[in-house]
Amino acid sequence: MHGLITPLEPDRATERTAASHGPGATQAVYASPVRRLDAAVATSCGSYHRKNEDAHSSLAGRGRMFVVADGVGGGAMAQLASRLLVAHLHQTFAASTPDEHSVSAAVLAADRVIGDAIGRVTDKPGAATMVLAAPLDALAATWLLAWVGDCRAYRWSPRASALLAPLTRDDTFGNLGEAVPAGGSPDDPARMVGNGATLGANTRIHALACGELLALCSDGVHKHLADLDWCRLLAQPQLLAVKAERLVALARAQGSADDATVLLIERAEPAPRGVRRDGPGPVRTRSEP
Repeated sequence: MHGLITPLEPDRATERTAASHGPGATQAVYASPVRRLDAAVATSCGSYHRKNEDAHSSLAGRGRMFVVADGVGGGAMAQLASRLLVAHLHQTFAASTPDEHSVSAAVLAADRVIGDAIGRVTDKPGAATMVLAAPLDALAATWLLAWVGDCRAYRWSPRASALLAPLTRDDTFGNLGEAVPAGGSPDDPARMVGNGATLGANTRIHALACGELLALCSDGVHKHLADLDWCRLLAQPQLLAVKAERLVALARAQGSADDATVLLIERAEPAPRGVRRDGPGPVRTRSEP
């Protein structure tokens, strides 16, 4: 794991502290006088692929938006699709906050960008599914969720620690009531970005209380974890990066051979100005006077 501190706002810088805990996960803290977000991501290449076809937001940014994307179709084009999708979304909203209309428009634009990029290389298709979460207010109490395909978002609260709330609904052939292609499954994604199989993103607005956590993941994770698995690991008093690593490891232990990515975002109480707030491990933040 690698830890870093990143300010939410450029005029509200916080102390930056880096700490290495071994490979596998990255953790960051985004802090301002009115809010604190802890985030961690872990990803693993599955035995199905030579390279990891999942992609995710870098935690070195400003914490305005978090994305997990899953390449579909196999090979380099799936990997290209997922990485282009994440990059396009972050570029589009580098200086603005997404809303339900603009994020759907950005997904449609990404569909064309990815399709054109792949078309310059090969006639073979490539696409990606995705899930996105972005805070909409200064307190990070209200969040936009957007998704295409079968990447998922969940909410977990320590006040109801045995309950995992699904916030998305998979765009699968079965859920959409559409005919399954020959050789396919009702559980396969029917909507993707990069091959023209999308009309834009599904969007929802959700509240997030202090202490609650959002989990974004690819199907290499959620298809192999029961709700109780999530709840048991998320309730542990550990660094967020350790939780992310262990979720991926448990999915592997329970049969996942696909690429597996999980990105966790926890809304925490901001530290009072001038007061040092130490977490459960070596990642620390301190408000400047």
